[in-house]
Amino acid sequence: MQGGYFLRKKPHGGLASPIHLLENCYSLIEIFPYLFTKGMRLAELRVLIAGGGTGGHIIPALAVAHELIERHGAEVLFVGTARGMEIRLVPESGFNLRLIDVGPLKNVSLVTRLRTMMGLPRSISACRRLIREFKPSVVFGVGGYASGPAMAAALQLKVPTMVFEPNAQPGLTNRLVGMKVQAAAVNFPSAAKWFRNAEVTGIPVRPMFFTLEQPPSSPPHLLVFGGSQGANIFNTHLPKIIVELLDAVPGLTVTHQCGVRHAVKTQANYAASGADPNRWQVCPFLDDMPLRFAQANLVMARSGASTVAELAAACKPALLVPFAAAADDHQRRNAEEMVNAGAAVMLFEWDLELSGMLLQTLKDLLADPQRLAAMAAAARTQAHPGAAERIAVRLAAIAADPVSSQTAG
Repeated sequence: MQGGYFLRKKPHGGLASPIHLLENCYSLIEIFPYLFTKGMRLAELRVLIAGGGTGGHIIPALAVAHELIERHGAEVLFVGTARGMEIRLVPESGFNLRLIDVGPLKNVSLVTRLRTMMGLPRSISACRRLIREFKPSVVFGVGGYASGPAMAAALQLKVPTMVFEPNAQPGLTNRLVGMKVQAAAVNFPSAAKWFRNAEVTGIPVRPMFFTLEQPPSSPPHLLVFGGSQGANIFNTHLPKIIVELLDAVPGLTVTHQCGVRHAVKTQANYAASGADPNRWQVCPFLDDMPLRFAQANLVMARSGASTVAELAAACKPALLVPFAAAADDHQRRNAEEMVNAGAAVMLFEWDLELSGMLLQTLKDLLADPQRLAAMAAAARTQAHPGAAERIAVRLAAIAADPVSSQTAG
């Protein structure tokens, strides 16, 4: 620990692999001109990461934070709110988290929106004090409630800034600051138009997703993945069609992740269907997602940014059902990007209410191994290995030379 803020060493110790050494060399070469021509040393890099809320924002931010520490010797501090996932994930990952009080602006009542607007000056003032205290070299906004006030404060104080946008449709905060920041890291090319000096870096994904072996095409396996909380619409409709689906696709097996709150009911609905219990499994939560992806010939899932990035990295064909209430309809936009690439089929939530639609779609996909193979190949074209490294390098370059970085990339 240095200066009151956690630093993280290489997690498993030992000698670095040749690939790891080469990657470190690449990172140093990339930012070498900035570090020494401007008189900045690696140890002086201080990064304030602002935002969170959902896992799609905070999990990639944590991956970038580890890269900044391990490759660039940075000091990292997070700023977030008590209502987001950062309240648990950031401390668990060994980083300090400072909290500010800021409310939502999207998909809320007029009274809540007015209350948030009235509190914004106070939130921005708190972020200004935090920036003066921590003295960051760069502020990295990752979206979410805390990102807006922190980015506004950084722009007011003329601290270099960069934003991260994981979705095809940027959120409100990123749309507001997109043309004012030094740079942006985006996952989809279609999001770049909202930002100044944007680079398509992709979303940081665990390396094991990129090295999964593909399963045999027969017998097929379907993974139904509703996210960490589960998707109630999946839990409702899959048990209704499971008997016909298993009858239509010889040898098919199904793993259905339903969320802890819905586990008892979903298990009971599958059991009541009369489907062969040896061919389906209901799981409240899956903590071994790379293994589960490796076993699947097709994944049925929501289309949050992290899920889509993992599907691409793992070369997995997908049936995507966007969450209809997602802010700015970003899940639909994410799914459309994968459909346009040939990597997925999309159904809307109301499509699942139509008699036979979900069953026929799954039957058509699972009965066509060649189509699934083509979708898998298309998925890989949407993958971005090394996203965390690229984002960390860009942040270090901006911190060292914010003026030159505006025309870089």
